[in-house]
Amino acid sequence: MSVDTVKQRERAQQIALFRYQLICPALEPGLSTKQRGRIVRAIADRDHDGPFGGRVRYSRESLDRWIRRYRGGGFEALSPSPRQPGARIDAQVFELAAALKRENPDRTVAQVARILRASTGWSPSETTLLRHFHRLDLMVPGGAGPAVFGRFEAPDCNERWVGDALHGPRVAGRKTYLFAFLDDHSRLAVGYRFGFAEDTVRLAAALQPALGSRGVPGSVYVDNGSAFVDNWLLRACAVLGIRLVHSRPGQPQGRGKIERWFRSVRDQFLVEIEDSTAEKVRDAIMTPAQALLELNGSFTAWVEASYHHRVHSETGQTPLQRWNDGWQRAGRSPAMPTPADLTEAFLWSEQRVVTKTATVSLHGNTYQVDQVLAGRKVELVFSPFDLETIRVRYDGRDHGPAVPHRIHRHTHPKARPETPEPATTPRTGIDYLALVAQDHQQQITTDQKINYHALYPGEQPGQLSIDEALAELLTGPDPVRKAPDRMATFLQQWGMRPFQRKDYLAFFPELSTATATRDLSESCRAGRILADGERRATRYTARSAER
Repeated sequence: MSVDTVKQRERAQQIALFRYQLICPALEPGLSTKQRGRIVRAIADRDHDGPFGGRVRYSRESLDRWIRRYRGGGFEALSPSPRQPGARIDAQVFELAAALKRENPDRTVAQVARILRASTGWSPSETTLLRHFHRLDLMVPGGAGPAVFGRFEAPDCNERWVGDALHGPRVAGRKTYLFAFLDDHSRLAVGYRFGFAEDTVRLAAALQPALGSRGVPGSVYVDNGSAFVDNWLLRACAVLGIRLVHSRPGQPQGRGKIERWFRSVRDQFLVEIEDSTAEKVRDAIMTPAQALLELNGSFTAWVEASYHHRVHSETGQTPLQRWNDGWQRAGRSPAMPTPADLTEAFLWSEQRVVTKTATVSLHGNTYQVDQVLAGRKVELVFSPFDLETIRVRYDGRDHGPAVPHRIHRHTHPKARPETPEPATTPRTGIDYLALVAQDHQQQITTDQKINYHALYPGEQPGQLSIDEALAELLTGPDPVRKAPDRMATFLQQWGMRPFQRKDYLAFFPELSTATATRDLSESCRAGRILADGERRATRYTARSAER
């Protein structure tokens, strides 16, 4: 060993000892996050005697970085990293880095470094890459503003999940939306899924496998988006004993963690997404449902093989490590729902009054029920994808199935796909997500501690097959949007029988009473239907030309 090498090691040892001396007060195991932050700020606000003489001062960021290093690798991790040999920093690596940046200007320096490590096995430091990009004028000015961070942290795993939705990329020419749930304590992404609509059906596709694989949380914290305030979500939480909490409008406190995670999704995953499936869909090689499955598969691989194994800047641990440590500290496992409870939670229900003829109506369909229920308000429980199989409940007891009498609609109106949109032009480059997917597949075959199969809907007993249902729905009719179209659709199904406003509302449950009244008035003025009676007792009849 040369004299220079010995001196370098001695110098590194002195630096490590000095760093440990600085951060030692912040390493006490019983400190809370707030207390540790106060200590780090105090250390950063004063000067210190340097390891080689002179007065020095270090930023909070440097101190936090040393604390994370010590937690992850002990005392040796505090030693400064040796410089890489000059031979490793060659022109080819810099040329590839610049090409990756030019190809996609939205890629961050950290993301370019990840791609280089995944494709070549090595990358220059982010600081070196940043200087290189500045020299080439490749850094795009501006960028996203600072994210809002919440100071609260749940003390245990599964005490609180935070849910939100993110506008995703276009796949097969159609806009996608990402529903996701994050464990507040560990930062583990417990549930996530892209869909073609921002509604309760796609929300269920993310939440149901999360509950089946990660257990039942104590509470779920969401915003006031339309999908999160739907009665279906409230019923699902009530069945499983979950407390549903909505944030106050205009007050995002407590949502900083998932907003920060969404930023990572945009910077590390979405930046690599290309709508390369548009041509395959146009040529009938791939369906939109298959393209969506491909996107969800790539995202699952990124989350499980990349994000969950990367040290979090706030916790100093990987999300998966913090999740496992949390349950080990608690001395128990997550509370898993039974298949029967999970199925029950994700059924929908609506209240109906049974007619004197022992029938009920639901979204244009009529059903025969037990005659003893005539005149009583009952609960109809069903899957939104199957309106032919309905159970009747009254006063908390099951009264058997509702026998289909006249079926016009086989799925719930909310269980419909969006209208296809034009495709975009694909781009080419290194397929970083394919490399991550390979690591994920290797992880599945070697790691037996986590039931990865539970992350995919339809593969666990008692769960809804969302993928199959969406694939079947993609061939269904587009939603009716204008009043004349709605009336024409209704008369085509209803025929020449007299009807009332409540029959029209039952056929279009998404309409308000005012909109239904306006549709009927406009149709009367246009001569499509005839009215007889006053107010709510008014009965309408279609003209014969409308048949």
